[in-house]
Amino acid sequence: HRLRELVIAAFEKKLNLPALSNLYKAFCDTLVPDLTIEQFADMYAQTIAYGLFAARCNSPNGTKFTRQYARDLVPKTNPFLRNIFDHIAGAGLPEIIAPEVDDLAQLLAQADMASILKDFGKRTAKEDPVVHFYETFLAEYDPKVREMRGVYYTPEPVVSYIVRSIDHLLKTRFNKPQGLADDKTLILDPAVGTATFLYMVINEIHEAMLSQKQKGMWNDYVAEKLLPRIFGFELLMAPYAIAHLKLGLQLKDTGYQFRSDQRLRIYLTNTLEEAIKHSEVLFAQWISEEANAAAQIKKEKPIMVVLGNPPYSAISANANTRVFIDPKTGKRKRKLTWIGELIDGIYDKDGNEIIPGYKRVDDKPLMEKNPKTLQDDYVKFIRFGQWRIETTGQGILGFITNHSYLDNPTFRGMRQSLMRAFTDIFLLDLHGNVKRREVAPHGGKDDNVFDIQQGVAIGIFVKDPKKTGPARVYHSDLWGVRLEKYRILSETDLPNTEWVELKPSSPFYLFVPRSEEFLPEYAKYWKITEMFPINSVGIVTSRDHFVLDFDEVPLKERISVFRGLDRSDEEVRNSFKLSDVGDWSMSTARKTVRQDDDWQSSLRKCLYRPFDTRPIFYHYSVIERSRRTVMHHMLKENIGFVTTRQVTGLDFNNILCSPSIAEYKCISH
Repeated sequence: HRLRELVIAAFEKKLNLPALSNLYKAFCDTLVPDLTIEQFADMYAQTIAYGLFAARCNSPNGTKFTRQYARDLVPKTNPFLRNIFDHIAGAGLPEIIAPEVDDLAQLLAQADMASILKDFGKRTAKEDPVVHFYETFLAEYDPKVREMRGVYYTPEPVVSYIVRSIDHLLKTRFNKPQGLADDKTLILDPAVGTATFLYMVINEIHEAMLSQKQKGMWNDYVAEKLLPRIFGFELLMAPYAIAHLKLGLQLKDTGYQFRSDQRLRIYLTNTLEEAIKHSEVLFAQWISEEANAAAQIKKEKPIMVVLGNPPYSAISANANTRVFIDPKTGKRKRKLTWIGELIDGIYDKDGNEIIPGYKRVDDKPLMEKNPKTLQDDYVKFIRFGQWRIETTGQGILGFITNHSYLDNPTFRGMRQSLMRAFTDIFLLDLHGNVKRREVAPHGGKDDNVFDIQQGVAIGIFVKDPKKTGPARVYHSDLWGVRLEKYRILSETDLPNTEWVELKPSSPFYLFVPRSEEFLPEYAKYWKITEMFPINSVGIVTSRDHFVLDFDEVPLKERISVFRGLDRSDEEVRNSFKLSDVGDWSMSTARKTVRQDDDWQSSLRKCLYRPFDTRPIFYHYSVIERSRRTVMHHMLKENIGFVTTRQVTGLDFNNILCSPSIAEYKCISH
C-alpha cells in the first residue's frame, strides 16, 4: 500500500521523475490505453513486490538479499522482469520510493523461503504455496482489483479434467498420438494468471515421457520442442511474475536447466487488444518487445489449443468502445475496440457480414434492449479463443467460465455462432449458482467449485478439419458438494463423462436439455411482446441506497442536502457513499438537481420487490437507467404487467401487476 501511495503522490505533486513517467507512458501505449495513474501505481507496486519475491525464491543466502542483489537473482526466463529490475536496482529508482523498496527487500531477506516452498508442486485440490502467496496478497492488498479482473485460482481437479480431455481429443480426433506432447501443437493460455493450466500441461507431458522411458531426452525436448510452443498472456503484473516463477521452479524440479538465452513464452500483454506492432518507447523498449512478441503469437502463430480460466467480470475491465480523437476534425469520437468488433460483428459498407459476431441470430439483429451480459470478460475471451481457432482452421478451445451463456436468451447469437464455428461442443455444467438458488436434483446441497456465487461450466469446443458444422452439442451435469465434484473431476475426463446430445434450435439454440413435447402448442400463442408492444426491463438505479428509502421524509432530506450549497462535493460523496462511475459524475448530477426547481415532483413510488413499494427519487440525473419509454406511462394512472423473461430452477410464479414504476429485480426470486 505504501509503495502505491508514494507513486500516486509523485504524480500528483508533478515531481520530475522521467523514468517513472516514461514507464507509465509505455504501459499506456502497449498494455492498457486508458490506464489511470492509480492503476499504474498498482501495477508498479505489485511488480516490485513480486519481482523481489521471485528473486528471493532464487536466493540461497537470504542474509545478503538487497534490491541491488535481487537484479541478478531474477530468473533469466523472464527478461522483462530483469529489465524492470535494472530500473529498480539502479539510479533510476525515485528517491521517495527507494527506502520502501529497501525495507521490503530486508523483510524478504529474513523470510524462511525453504518452509514457504517446501510443498511446491504437490498436487492437491488447493493451490501450491507460491500461488497461495499471491492469492492472499491480492485479497488483502486490493480485493476490488481481484473482483474487477475476475481473478480466482482454478482448483487442480478442474484443470486436470480439461487438460486430460484435450490430450485425449488431440490423440483421437487430430491424429496426434503424442497428444499434448506433440511437438507441432502450439498451446496458448490467453488469461494465464499464475500458470495453473500450463503447469498441468507440462506435468502431463513430463509424466507421459517418463512412462515411455524417455527421461534422458527431457532436457533436449524442453529446449527444442516444448518451450517454443507453449504460450501465456497476462495483463496483471503480479500473476505474470508468479507464472514465470512457478513454471521456472517446475521445470527445475524435473531436472531441466535453462540455457542462457532461453525465456518462458509468458508475455505481459492484453489479450483483448488488437495484435499490432508498437513503436519502441526509448526508456522502455523492452515493454514494446514484450507486446510485439505477443502480437505475433496472436496473429501469426497457428495456435491449435486455447485453454484456461478467463476472468469473470460483468463490469468489464476491457471496454467494447474507446474514445479517440479524429485526426481530421480534432473531435472526440467513440469507436469499437478490436474485441468490441469481434463481439458486435464486422460488416462492409453495404451491411454484409465480414466477420460474424454475437449480436445476431438467424442472420438478424438480436434486438436486445440491454445486451450488457455480452460485455462480460469471459464472453470476450471465448470470442477471442473462437477467433484464434478459426484463424488456425482447426483446434480445441477448453475453458471453465460463468455458465450463464448456456441458457440466457441474450446469448442465443453467441450459441449459434459457436455452433457454426466448431464441429463438436462438450459442455459440463458444474452448477453451484447461489444467485439462482440451485439445488441438486436429489434435493441435497450443491456447492460451487470456486469461492464465488456465480455458477460455472467447463466448455470444450472442437474444430475438426474432417467434419463440417453445425456442431454436435453434448451436455452433462455435475451436482453435489465441492469435494465430491473434485473427486469426480480428478477421476474422469471427456471420454468417460456421461453425455447427452442436445439438438439446439432456433430461436434460442439452448445449450441445456429441455423438453420440447409441448413446444408446438406453446408456439401457437401470442408473444407477450406482441400483447404489450411498449415494454422494457425495470429501472436500474446503480445507487439504491441513495435514491430509495422506506419513508419519503428521510429521502427528501437526503436530496435536499445533495442539491444544497452547504456541503462540498467531497463531503456529499463521503456522506452518501457516492462515487463517479462510467459517464456518471456526482458533481454534474448535483448541479442538475440544483437547477431543477420542480425536483420534488420526482419523489415517486416504486415497486422495488414483490409487494414492496418504496419512495424513490426518480430523477434522470441520478438514475442509471430510467427506462423512460415505458416508465413515463407509469407515472400516470396506468397499470403495468410485470413478468420475467427467464426463471431460476424454482417453479414459475413470476407475474404481478403494478400501478407504479418498477425496479428491475421487482419480481425475481
